[in-house]
Amino acid sequence: MLIIIHSETNQHTIAQNLGRSEYSYYFVLKEYRPVLERLGRVVEVADPLTEVDALYEECRASGEPCVFLSFSPPHRTPVHLMCPTLPVFAWEFSTIPNEPFAGEPRNDWRTVLQACGAAITHSSYTVNAVREAMDSDYPIVAVPAPVWDRFAARGAPLQGQPPNGPVRLKIKGLVADSRKLDLNAFAPRPLRTGKGLDFHAPVREQELLLDGVVYTSVFNPGDGRKNWEDMLSAFCVTFREVEDATLVLKLTHHDAEEALSDILHHLYKNQSYRCRIVLIYGYLADADYERLVQATRYVVNTSYGEGQCLPLMEFMSCGKPAVAPRTTAMIDYLSADNAFLIDSTDELTAWPHDPRKAFRTLRYVTNWTSLCTAYRASYAVAKDDPQRYAQMAAQAVSSLQDFCSQAVAEQRLQVFLGQLFERRFASDPEMRGA
Repeated sequence: MLIIIHSETNQHTIAQNLGRSEYSYYFVLKEYRPVLERLGRVVEVADPLTEVDALYEECRASGEPCVFLSFSPPHRTPVHLMCPTLPVFAWEFSTIPNEPFAGEPRNDWRTVLQACGAAITHSSYTVNAVREAMDSDYPIVAVPAPVWDRFAARGAPLQGQPPNGPVRLKIKGLVADSRKLDLNAFAPRPLRTGKGLDFHAPVREQELLLDGVVYTSVFNPGDGRKNWEDMLSAFCVTFREVEDATLVLKLTHHDAEEALSDILHHLYKNQSYRCRIVLIYGYLADADYERLVQATRYVVNTSYGEGQCLPLMEFMSCGKPAVAPRTTAMIDYLSADNAFLIDSTDELTAWPHDPRKAFRTLRYVTNWTSLCTAYRASYAVAKDDPQRYAQMAAQAVSSLQDFCSQAVAEQRLQVFLGQLFERRFASDPEMRGA
């Protein structure tokens, strides 16, 4: 079997695309690739419109099954190729786009899904949304990015154990520490005093020391779904008098000033507090990323919805319990056994790529008081109940193994692709017996 893969962002463009629309599809492709290579030959293409069908014709001539996996949302997936094409996409809203807009017929995802005849996504929540728009037996499978094996191996020596003393990280980039900043430099302009940050200074390596009860969140601050404002304000209020509570925000973006400015203003607005807030904008080598995981007691998510949430999956695979809402894709792997769950309510919103901003779907809004309660309860467990913390850590590893291990991904893809070829090629004499 030949499996052709493509993402609009690739290894050559990822640096400048961080934080831009659909950049995370490249990371999903990278995680899928080792599993796909167990199932067949894998070829990554740069230009699907010129490369895919040529490869498909070679396969037809030799009687080899061939499929093109387009790691992209349906409205960016080609539908006129001869090669069987499957979009591999994430989605975190209650409905899929079911009407055309902006002069693009593919914005009605039903058109694309019907033309492709099948699709791959990452959660049961999205499977249900697709089948509600198509029909109850539309061929779609949930295969999360299989991150568990890599991160469970990293976390095994640390599982359930607090770090012994401070953890040191080396960071090539900017670090903004609430205890070292003059926060008045980030006040509204008429009130601004003091020295801020030089966002355009040459990148240099610096050391960061983390200790105490550390909460970590990794996200793109330009992604309006992440709701970091609630995460930050609730933390500052809950731990206003708690010196050993630290919130680390590891920011993924292509522009330092754009990534940091608004968050720094919120650090100013939420004063005063004795807890610590650390913003990291820059590159972490694998060893330092592992040390950040080691220093972390809880991974935090307060988003309006997730297609799968790779950072949450990675930290939990390492044995770090979560503070997060059990909504959208997170329904598949969060529970009261591995997380401090945050209540949420739904509200009307628009599909993110709809320029009309028409209310056509739902997102899930964090209950701020419930978030504060989850922070307090998780802190108490970290400080006073090591047995429960260890149990939650073990449950996080186990739950994520069931959700996003390579073994789970391989089994689901093997069955799904096998059924696809059986349906599509059973009547094709050139493909029989391949």
